[in-house]
Amino acid sequence: MDVIALVGPSGTGKSHRALMVARQNKADAIIDDGILIKDNKIIAGHSAKREASKIMAIRRAVFVVPGHAEEVRNAIEKEQPNRILILGTSENMVHRIDKALNLPPISKIINIADIATKAEMAKAQFYRNREGKHIIPVPTIELKPHFSGYLIDPIQSFFKKSSTKRRRLGEKSIVRPIFSYYGRLIIDDAAILSIIKHIAKDKDFDYCEPHTCDLNHELGEQNSQRI
Repeated sequence: MDVIALVGPSGTGKSHRALMVARQNKADAIIDDGILIKDNKIIAGHSAKREASKIMAIRRAVFVVPGHAEEVRNAIEKEQPNRILILGTSENMVHRIDKALNLPPISKIINIADIATKAEMAKAQFYRNREGKHIIPVPTIELKPHFSGYLIDPIQSFFKKSSTKRRRLGEKSIVRPIFSYYGRLIIDDAAILSIIKHIAKDKDFDYCEPHTCDLNHELGEQNSQRI
């Protein structure tokens, strides 16, 4: 069994290019964010993209969650892939994964910067940071049992076989993990007014509705002058 790795900063398109790199390097299995993928199927593991926090996602990705590494090790022993491609954000990370799974030493490390342009990596980071989109290199139908409610959209990836022909390498899926959810927080005026009313009950001053405040204060001043 041989092991290679693809490394690069988070959100630069590693998972998007995983199938291409695996095909070019004759790797028949992929380890990406805590899951073992073989023959376009999730064989074992639990995806870090299902975790509720980034800290737990990192722990899941490097196989330090109890029982996780053992499950994947057993699956690797059963499947006996010829070559495994490990994805990680750094060389240190892929070496940690390799060690956690008791795999042979990594024989080759590919950097995402060597197979993707700066523009392509910037575009990938835009979608990751702005829209929280993550790619998993398996078909949507395979992901549904594992990511119910998380799926966004399946995508087809095509790469040139020659100047005139294109070859379909495989289907990927886009998910939005819980820790990547985004949105705007809007506080309605009515909510603010309710908060003010609640505070006013415990304070030693009179509260009046905004449209009556000026009139009440004016009447109060007139009464004071009469006294």
